[in-house]
Amino acid sequence: MTLFSDPRKRAFLNPDGADKPLKSPVSHSTLDRARTFRKARMVAQVVKHDCAAILLFDAVSIRHALDVANMQVWALHNAFHYALIFADGYAIDFQYAGAEHLSAGLPGIDEVRTTKAWFYQYSGENLSSAVESWAAEIADCLATYGGGNTRLAVDKLDAPGVDALRRRGLTLVEGQELTEHARMIKGPDELDLMQWTIRVAEAGMARMYEHSVAGKTEQEIWAELHFENIRSGGEWIETRLLAVGQRTNPWFQECSDHVAQTGDMLAFDTDMVGPYGYCADLSRSWTIDHTPMNDRQKRLYADALAQIEHNTALIQPGMDFREYMEKSWPIPEPYVANRYSCALHGVGMVDEYPWVPFANDAASLLAGWFEPGMVLCVESLIAETGGYESIKLETQVVVTATGARRMDSFPWEDI
Repeated sequence: MTLFSDPRKRAFLNPDGADKPLKSPVSHSTLDRARTFRKARMVAQVVKHDCAAILLFDAVSIRHALDVANMQVWALHNAFHYALIFADGYAIDFQYAGAEHLSAGLPGIDEVRTTKAWFYQYSGENLSSAVESWAAEIADCLATYGGGNTRLAVDKLDAPGVDALRRRGLTLVEGQELTEHARMIKGPDELDLMQWTIRVAEAGMARMYEHSVAGKTEQEIWAELHFENIRSGGEWIETRLLAVGQRTNPWFQECSDHVAQTGDMLAFDTDMVGPYGYCADLSRSWTIDHTPMNDRQKRLYADALAQIEHNTALIQPGMDFREYMEKSWPIPEPYVANRYSCALHGVGMVDEYPWVPFANDAASLLAGWFEPGMVLCVESLIAETGGYESIKLETQVVVTATGARRMDSFPWEDI
């Protein structure tokens, strides 16, 4: 297929040949430094909140802190994998039976134990005894390594586990505040890892661009991103947000067997968890068969790009979220009802804290400010109420000492 009308986009395919996967240039030393940095940030949060340890069940937080990756998507709805990280840095990974070798040798892990999974699929009518056995081991670990401190941060835990730990005298502390703030700042080696995920995503986007032809279904076009991600060492995609033509408005319709027609607008949001577990969260919109946009499409696209450029340029280290919200691009009335859910959000291994709304949603504003090392996604969704199509654009930036530096470079459309 040789549809490319924009050589700038073709350049994102593998220069060694589009039939070959991209090969990561990231060194083992870069990965090990990133692991050390991430674990240290988690430990610092445990100490800051005066906890003996944090108990992690969230597969993404375990990956961030210890770099253990095992059936992560399955783990997100089956609580078989968990980890304890203590205030002195001692870390125990509780791994699926038969998979203990996956954790062995990772630099941040001091001990590997076999998990005692007690969720109902595994325990059934024996849930009560299974959860008591699990809680007894967790309490014993705190008695051994916690220095007499009985405060335990927990990120995600079902009610039977909460009750069982409290019966053993442990004081449970909301742990998602700890994990989100640990993950909020990226070190330079993390940025290198994330930059490579973005490179893979943009190669996938180039494949999508080439396959955006009349007669293809939304699912067929979307599959090109998955193909590039998986063959280049990536992991999964969190959503299926690609739509064509009238299905772009309202937004959030996931891809289907709808067949693309020449001149229809295609819009997508990658939400791609790529190599090393990092997320490339990028959005673009273009026409099927890359025909020139009509006047309506040009107007919507120009407004979406204006919003992206204004809100990106506005980011400065030390700026309070409220000031940013108040100075963000004012959304014209025809687009207000269909505005996106936020002006920007944090991103790391997945979407993360912070979440900064538009001025139209000021009641949901969170306290905070921009800091160097934050990675953010600046969002735009431009769609008129009852209109035919939407434009979805999104860029990924890192906050530096002087402002925001874009990490993605896949071209916007020339209108």
